[in-house]
Amino acid sequence: MSDLTLTPVAIIHTPYKEKFSVPRQPNLVQDGVGVVELLPPYNLPETVRGLEQFSHIWLIFQFDKIPTGKWQPTVRPPRLGGNQRIGVFASRATHRPNPLGLSKVELKRIECRNGKVLLHLGSVDLVDGTSIFDIKPYIAYADNEANAQSGFAQEKPQTNLKVIFSDLAQSAVQKQEKNRPHFQRFITEVLQQDPRPAYQQRQTDGRIYGVNLYEFNVRFQFIDAQTIVVIEIETV
Repeated sequence: MSDLTLTPVAIIHTPYKEKFSVPRQPNLVQDGVGVVELLPPYNLPETVRGLEQFSHIWLIFQFDKIPTGKWQPTVRPPRLGGNQRIGVFASRATHRPNPLGLSKVELKRIECRNGKVLLHLGSVDLVDGTSIFDIKPYIAYADNEANAQSGFAQEKPQTNLKVIFSDLAQSAVQKQEKNRPHFQRFITEVLQQDPRPAYQQRQTDGRIYGVNLYEFNVRFQFIDAQTIVVIEIETV
């Protein structure tokens, strides 16, 4: 059995500048959309001919923000509170023997212009600049299982957190409404996923956190177990 060398066929552009801010699955943050840009020599209109007939695609990508060579046979999924261990192959953990991820995303449209081939997507769960190794169409009759069992993640996680904006943060949002429509809703949905590690999600120690979204650092704080206040939004 020989080793396989993979070459990226594309990169993705997203609002998420670090893995801390990325939703744990696509479709959890509706305004967190992305654009896949094909790389040479794959940036030819011929390579995506017929793809416009599909509403969704699969992306096979690299967890390139994870230290290489670090994996364990068991992991602690956030959906189980970060306390219970399960096998790495029973999870979608980023720390894997081979740092490969798989994501099903909505394909909104394809754009070919000035030598570029761009796939405009719906909600995504990838860090900006992530390498894409392959793109495959989602085949509904084969890929969808109506009665599938999904273990500890059978249902979409609940988002019961309340997000409020300080006057300073509200002013920053209003200044971006023209260039970033629904910016406040986007920030709210990202923070409602509670990006903190699972073992910290019961803490309200007054710590101030920051997430990098687009060109901004959004600084926030938990004032109690169910309430987040966005303190300020700074340009990075």
